Amino acid sequence: MAILWRRTIDNTRYEVRSAGKTRRLYTNGVCHSEFNPVQVFTGSIWDLLVLPAWLYPEHSMRRVLVLGVGGGAVLQQLDRLLQAEALVGIERDATHLYLAERFFGARGAGVEYHQAEAGEWLSGYTGEPFDMIIDDLFADERDEPVRAVTVDPAWADLLLRHLHPDGMLAVNFASRQELLASALYAKKTCNRRFASIFQLTTPLLDNHVGVFTARESSSRSLRDRITRNPSIQWALRSRKIRYRIRQLK
Repeated sequence: MAILWRRTIDNTRYEVRSAGKTRRLYTNGVCHSEFNPVQVFTGSIWDLLVLPAWLYPEHSMRRVLVLGVGGGAVLQQLDRLLQAEALVGIERDATHLYLAERFFGARGAGVEYHQAEAGEWLSGYTGEPFDMIIDDLFADERDEPVRAVTVDPAWADLLLRHLHPDGMLAVNFASRQELLASALYAKKTCNRRFASIFQLTTPLLDNHVGVFTARESSSRSLRDRITRNPSIQWALRSRKIRYRIRQLK
């Protein structure tokens, strides 16, 4: 694996590494993005944040918000696979946005980026609600990835304030215990907002992606829809995507 770029800024270590055509962004030793311009899916955790969009029928995801851009992998996947009217990314780290543009091909015409702290941006946002909100807010602690924002009642309420009544949330958690303890799952006033709740996992990582849908959905509908998409079908056949889905509600 080659190091394309390395720098320490304000006591934070950044690296961009390459493995063939794949690019990975590391901050303090923690991987914050992985993307290959030739292959939309690379088998990483970020694939699991994109797949839930197919729990809903085609063209349902008109407006998508991504909290935590990193190198922009999720937004690039969505830009290629969805016919969304608006894709918005929020990232507090200016260096991440710089590297996303320089090495990961981000800042495409179909994506709107904002450098801001996610909570402050959401608190000040007054525009249209989003059909899908992806929360991938992670930081590092002793070179290990940890959630940057606890999904407590205040954070859950802030997310729901900007979610379309018919929309969905996809939230990256470090573990199953963290997902089950989150206000989105454990707090009744939040839980009852959703008709279906799922967890998505990959055998390669401990992360659990919680998916909370206002519409009643099923794992079968997800499989049926993604197998009709040529890009996703190829990734499944070649085992670039390895996912497990379990319905929690």
